[in-house]
Amino acid sequence: MMSIEVTIENILYFGAISLSLIGLFGMMMLQNVFRILLSLVLLEAGANLLLVLSGVRIGGVAPIITEGMSAGVVMNDPVPQALVLTAIVIGVGIQALALALIFRVKRNYGTLDLRKIREKLEKDIAVSNEVSAPGSYQAPEKLTESTGANQ
Repeated sequence: MMSIEVTIENILYFGAISLSLIGLFGMMMLQNVFRILLSLVLLEAGANLLLVLSGVRIGGVAPIITEGMSAGVVMNDPVPQALVLTAIVIGVGIQALALALIFRVKRNYGTLDLRKIREKLEKDIAVSNEVSAPGSYQAPEKLTESTGANQ
């Protein structure tokens, strides 16, 4: 029987992978645009945590050189930390832009459901281009009042 040692590092790796998978699942399965944005935030948090964990060394200290520090001290890698700080700033900017776009979509279309937004968007495009709106070839034909009365 395989035994996995429970350490803080394993817990953090499990948390990072879990956050990433929950975010990925939410982005693929949800239909609400705001919830998809929240799933993206979870995915980003998991990816950032994985990046930070990649720079951690067992027994490592913060990468700050001080007086009296011996030459053989193991330090954590500062590059992943810098990358994560940059990713957080970029992520917040993207989230703010996405939230502004979500507010605009809600105001224009009255819904945040992707299916309904797509239908309304296709109708808007068809009207502006003076063509018929696309539909399913397998959709049932609508019954008119005259055919319904005859049956």
